[in-house]
Amino acid sequence: MDIIIAYVDGQDPVWQKDYEKYMNAPVLAKRFRDWGTLPYLFRGIQYRMPFIENVFLVVSHESQVPEWVDRDNVKVVLHKDYIPQEYLPTFNSTTISLFLHRIPGLGEQYLYFNDDIFPVGECRPEDYFRNGKVVIGMSTHLFVTGMYKNHVKRSNQLARKALGKCPTPFFRRPQHSCIPMLKSECERIFQEQKTEIENSISRVRSNDNYNMSLYMSYLYYQGKVVNRRISCKHVSMATVTPSSIGSYVLAPSGSFVCINDVNMTEEKYMEFRKALLDAFEEKFPHKSRFEKSHYECLSQHICHCSDIRSGELHCKVR
Repeated sequence: MDIIIAYVDGQDPVWQKDYEKYMNAPVLAKRFRDWGTLPYLFRGIQYRMPFIENVFLVVSHESQVPEWVDRDNVKVVLHKDYIPQEYLPTFNSTTISLFLHRIPGLGEQYLYFNDDIFPVGECRPEDYFRNGKVVIGMSTHLFVTGMYKNHVKRSNQLARKALGKCPTPFFRRPQHSCIPMLKSECERIFQEQKTEIENSISRVRSNDNYNMSLYMSYLYYQGKVVNRRISCKHVSMATVTPSSIGSYVLAPSGSFVCINDVNMTEEKYMEFRKALLDAFEEKFPHKSRFEKSHYECLSQHICHCSDIRSGELHCKVR
């Protein structure tokens, strides 16, 4: 079983230049803040998911790869390595996810992670795959609020139509967690819906996009999904305080915690950031095999020493 992590360093000048060119707008610093938590995602994988074979880090440019990443143990994948050139550069997560099955060397069973989901509790292989089927919660919805749910509904409707299901105003939505997937099934579904998918692709998100739930919907209607929720606690910084957020890492109620940031002042951001890094460092104090064995405090982007948690942000890889 492999893991794919999609990562964006919004403070990378190369990425910012492309973003501003194609988005025709400046980068919103508050939207692309770096929380310094990526190393702890890797540590969670090592110490809570020892059955994982390969970890792929998907980024747009080489400049996006953190210096501390040990490339002997992390397979770095650039967008150009698996997404057709005519769709690049892309700032659309639906495009990034729809082509994941094309990543060279990817195993049949894989889990897709965003960088805000962390393994903090017990994880078992059977929590994600059972008897050739994927395991994930699929809930029923009627109303569409926001672009993401619109993508899910469009994807669900396309799958139903392709499989001869009767039209319905309801749609199935996979839970927001790590997404288990089968490479061969994605390849098959993509080929069956190649024209529809390719006609929907855009560099930036639009209402006409499909997303990865197309694959999940297909599998669900074909009886290849075990409809069981993956144990994941969702935490919004809008509903917790810096003093309480660490408890979701240190005393988890499930296998994963998904931490969603919100618009906040710089002062509040630093308070939450310090609290999160303190909690993760207490949870996972030892480096993983995915990190270089010797490095000092890197920068305000990635850092684990006490200096970053107190706001002193200077460092360099050895």
